[in-house]
Amino acid sequence: MNITDNTILITGGGSGIGLEIAKALSPVNKIIIVGRNKEKLDTAAKDLENVFTIQADITNESDVNRLFEEVKTTFGGLNILINNAGNAYVYNIANDGNAHDKALAEFTTNYFAPIRLSEKFLPLLKEQNEAAIVNVSSIVGFVPGSHLPTYSDSKAALHSHTRLLRYELAKDTNVKVFELMPPLVATDFSAEIGGKENGIPASDVANDLVKALQENIYEVRVGDTNLLYNNFFAATKGAFATFNN
Repeated sequence: MNITDNTILITGGGSGIGLEIAKALSPVNKIIIVGRNKEKLDTAAKDLENVFTIQADITNESDVNRLFEEVKTTFGGLNILINNAGNAYVYNIANDGNAHDKALAEFTTNYFAPIRLSEKFLPLLKEQNEAAIVNVSSIVGFVPGSHLPTYSDSKAALHSHTRLLRYELAKDTNVKVFELMPPLVATDFSAEIGGKENGIPASDVANDLVKALQENIYEVRVGDTNLLYNNFFAATKGAFATFNN
């Protein structure tokens, strides 16, 4: 798809993968980064061209409604929605307890918020000649990490939802649906599980997404995610097609 002259909204755009995506796309697009911390957003945007900030909590319905109205009114539409914001707890599901509350918080951000945002912005996206939704999942959507039990659950759910959304929107709309599936990435978000020492640069993830958007590669399996998929999960594409036909 065309990756110039678009209006692009990135949730969780103030740091990490979201910010690197903004950096990669901002020279030739209009970028809106969204997050709860206004100071963090403003700091992220100050040295970037064509980057605008909107403070909003994507887990809050009234904030999402306000975000939609501001994008529609101020920017006149939207071409690409990137659901990147995430929430994770590092714990042992057998011993640490409170799994329900942790799972609820993770699913609210990682699964229900992307569904709400996609549904909310879909009318604007459908108005474009070409548009896209990008859901950022994870390698643990394929194989759950024992240290991230319910985060893994939420990303597996997002992976399933993304495949079905792509399938349905391909029937009669111009909205393409991409899934960005990074492995461990060197960000503050992953610091507790060794991301700073062992993760790949967030810029590598952003660059792979840009390439995938250009080439219409809908499942963007970055680094070790692609290795894992090719070794163990490649047959699932055929299984999905068979099941849904």
